[in-house]
Amino acid sequence: MNITASNRLSYKLMTKEDSNLLFQLDQNPQVMRFINGGKPSSMKTITEVFIPRMESYRDEQKGWGLWQVNISATNEFIGWILVRPMNFFSDTPEFKNLELGWRFLQSSWGKGYATEAALHIKHALSKNSEIECFSAIADEDNVGSISVMKKIGMSYIKTYLHKDPLFECHVAYYQVKNELS
Repeated sequence: MNITASNRLSYKLMTKEDSNLLFQLDQNPQVMRFINGGKPSSMKTITEVFIPRMESYRDEQKGWGLWQVNISATNEFIGWILVRPMNFFSDTPEFKNLELGWRFLQSSWGKGYATEAALHIKHALSKNSEIECFSAIADEDNVGSISVMKKIGMSYIKTYLHKDPLFECHVAYYQVKNELS
């Protein structure tokens, strides 16, 4: 799957070759605040944990993976948009319910980039009528991410204890139906 550029941004599916960009993004304690309490990721964590996890759900045909987000005018990397089946790392992945997530450099916050990117990628993926809905989760105190969820049309479903092989935390769960399903 190829995702064309939006108004200000361009997109490329990330690979293990992008580990330096992933490392760079995770060095800011504010970026990591709602991920792990603000602890920067080590390069070892990126290469031994993050990259293998990304590769386990990456599917170029379906558009699953981490979509690198760059400012079109400068080709500057500013973050990524996650696409994978909801609950992928559980016994019951939801292949018709795609999880969207995002992580952006703090210098790009407040400029509408996360909303533009998430909305554009959601729209591209929505052309697959097998996708019934799009979902997102965030720490219930992460007002920035929750604001993006609302701006891309998602509505609050519930707050629950999300379990992943790497962590457990209480999250706000938002969802929007795919208009084309």
